Amino acid sequence: MVSREQKRAAMYKKLQLLRSVTNSHAHSKTSIILDASKYIEELKQKVEQLNQEVAMAQNSSNEQTPMPVVRVEAKEKGFLINVLTESSCPGLLVFILEAFEELGLDVLQARVSCSSSFHLEAVGGNENTQGPGEHVDTQVVKQAVLRAIENWNESSEQE
Repeated sequence: MVSREQKRAAMYKKLQLLRSVTNSHAHSKTSIILDASKYIEELKQKVEQLNQEVAMAQNSSNEQTPMPVVRVEAKEKGFLINVLTESSCPGLLVFILEAFEELGLDVLQARVSCSSSFHLEAVGGNENTQGPGEHVDTQVVKQAVLRAIENWNESSEQE
């Protein structure tokens, strides 16, 4: 039969493993488990985002004009926004920047390539806020960028 000390040692080992896997700095059992729970929720959100991107990519392969892939990640002082498409998209940058403006996000840093494909990598945030979660979350930013892309797509079809 396993002694109480052996059970306690096994539990401690498992908690330390859980702590290292979730990058937790907590010391109490409860805090480690709470951190693990938060980590699992973050992973679920990432899986959902990736599934949406895959679905969008599959839908866009059926259409004439492929829709850009949009990724938004929360960073310490704002968001990292990536927009990528296989074709050049004249005017898309203007629509995306207008969406940032509507959300009250300032572009703090950006790289854009529009030659044969469109690629935007931007760091957006509001320097007056403490962090990304105070006023706007990643899903709100992503939805705003996707709406801007849809608006651009509609306006480019009318021309």
